[in-house]
Amino acid sequence: MRDLGAGFRYLLRGQRWVAGHGRQYGFGLIPGLITLVLYAAALVALALWGQDFVAWSTPFADDWSSPWQGLFRGFLTAVLFALGLLLSVITFTAVTLLIGQPFYENLSEKVDRDVAPDGTAPESGLPLWRELWISGRDSLRILVRAALWGVLLFALGFIPVVGQTAVPVIGFFVTGFFLTEELTAVALQRRRVELRDRLAMLRSRKRLVWGFGTPLAVSFLVPFVAVFLMPGAVAGATLMARELLGEETLEEAASAPDSESVSW
Repeated sequence: MRDLGAGFRYLLRGQRWVAGHGRQYGFGLIPGLITLVLYAAALVALALWGQDFVAWSTPFADDWSSPWQGLFRGFLTAVLFALGLLLSVITFTAVTLLIGQPFYENLSEKVDRDVAPDGTAPESGLPLWRELWISGRDSLRILVRAALWGVLLFALGFIPVVGQTAVPVIGFFVTGFFLTEELTAVALQRRRVELRDRLAMLRSRKRLVWGFGTPLAVSFLVPFVAVFLMPGAVAGATLMARELLGEETLEEAASAPDSESVSW
């Protein structure tokens, strides 16, 4: 339970950090706003033409009598839109991070410098195009995993009782895990930590990850909230990445007992 609370505190600390660094917060909003416009356009298109797509893809129902044809295609249209909405929540962070790689890289570095006892931040030493390639490749791998989980949970949602109670809760925890992976990747990729190692690291501290990512996943369901929380989420994930790697912060160094005062 302690890790759950610690994860949530990292989320709050990240939001407090960007609140005290207004310029970084402003730059951090730009990628989220771009992604929001793109996703909103896609969902509007799905709402407008989803029924036509369902009708085109189910020609075998053309001769069905009323009301079965309308009920069947209406159900499939609702399923299609719900699946699109679910995937948009799961993939929003990955796409935003990919679009905003330079913005969030800069923000994460400033967090590292601000909290590091020596005032420095780790650097990958890679050119920007190489960092973008690695980020895009790893994001695609995570998106495939997240999409498979999304389809599985969506299918399980049709199970009576369990599908309406346990499955949504599990879905938030799964989404929270993948959100945390994408967010911590900004700091961990600068440290040259590979995707496989990142996933192993996060699985070893699941409660910490859930405490950070699950409340974020729930809040992302509220329109526009994801855009405004993203900069703070990146900052908080950077702080959490330091703990996962055992890196000391300025606050921890200040609170540590003085070796001279405890010597005999």
